[in-house]
Amino acid sequence: MLNVCADRYRFTVGLAASLLTDKVSLLPPTHTPEVIGRLAAFAPDVFCLTDQEQCDIDLPQVRYRPFGAPRAHGAPAGPGGWRVPQIDAAQIAAIVFTSGSTGAPVPHRKTWGRLARCVRDGAERLGLLDGRGHAVLATVPPQHMYGFESSVLAPLQAGNALCAEHPFYPADVSAALARLPRPRALICTPIHLRALLASQGELPAADLIVSATAPLSQELAGDAEQRFGAPLIEIYGSTESGQLATRRTARERQWRLWPGVCLTLDEGRAWARGGHLEQPTPMCDELEVIDEQHFLLHGRLADLVNIAGKRSSLAYLTHQLNAIEGVQDGAFFFPREPQTSAAGVIRVAAAAVAPGLDAARLTEALRKRIDAVFLPRPLILLERLPRNSTGKLPRESLQALAAEASAAARRIGSS
Repeated sequence: MLNVCADRYRFTVGLAASLLTDKVSLLPPTHTPEVIGRLAAFAPDVFCLTDQEQCDIDLPQVRYRPFGAPRAHGAPAGPGGWRVPQIDAAQIAAIVFTSGSTGAPVPHRKTWGRLARCVRDGAERLGLLDGRGHAVLATVPPQHMYGFESSVLAPLQAGNALCAEHPFYPADVSAALARLPRPRALICTPIHLRALLASQGELPAADLIVSATAPLSQELAGDAEQRFGAPLIEIYGSTESGQLATRRTARERQWRLWPGVCLTLDEGRAWARGGHLEQPTPMCDELEVIDEQHFLLHGRLADLVNIAGKRSSLAYLTHQLNAIEGVQDGAFFFPREPQTSAAGVIRVAAAAVAPGLDAARLTEALRKRIDAVFLPRPLILLERLPRNSTGKLPRESLQALAAEASAAARRIGSS
């Protein structure tokens, strides 16, 4: 089953129905026609559960029936003495997909027992198992692995209340959070946090802020804790591994692993093993193991930049770009796959939202912060970056922007 319900409660009901009928939920990274075609080839019996009147996904569709609609003949009238069902720990509950180097979705099977253990360990670490019953609001969709674990599975496993809404704009997030009873938790991403903190007006008090999907700066984490009056816990993990570690970013750099999980190094690459993991899983980040429970994150392996013998990372360069006054959002990226150009030099590009700044002034500000060899070519100024629903920047979208900017520059040069 491909569950595309936008309402988080309806998504969760669909998930429960799939578990009870021994169906597998498919969680791909996107719902583009190409990805849907690959899903149909991967699972020929796949169908789509949707709560939208108009859904253009080219699969057999089942419409979510709203609560209160007429029941089918013979359906039970009410829960009566209904008890929480027990799901076989070995049952495959979901198959999540990552985009491989070719862009084709790569499947990773998740059994119910391992998923449940992961989110219970996480809920305990976050203080969501203290019996108070947090109300959980999330800015990330339930179809994303982080949203799936933190805003759907964690409330189910930890006795918390999930909020069906999926607010996006800062004013909507603040209003939705303010309506919830205390204690309340906000599940979000760095890009959503940055937008909230940049908004005018007082932010509603919270009891817990959780962030994931991209590294969070200590400065932003500290600002968030002060504005919301709550601890901010950052989660480290991946689609392949699920959630693995946490840190309180405003106060510490080291990450603390989930119970039973360990990191080992093999030829310079970190592997996660044990705990809730289905199998040993390679990490796509450069990790420094401190001891059995702690590690440092130095950036993604694919983000390392080496130009003229000088090393940096896209994460560091992006941090410096966003630290410039007047930059509202920005990112460094490889304009094509990271390989040397015809001249033997790797190039990096950047895109930024910086009203009031032109490319020359922004480049000069960057020159004061980073080595000149890392100055972006091209530097693209936009009204907004092409972020997806979790705040991430798809590589293909950025590379398309760079290609368009280069083509425009060639047209100007030849005119």
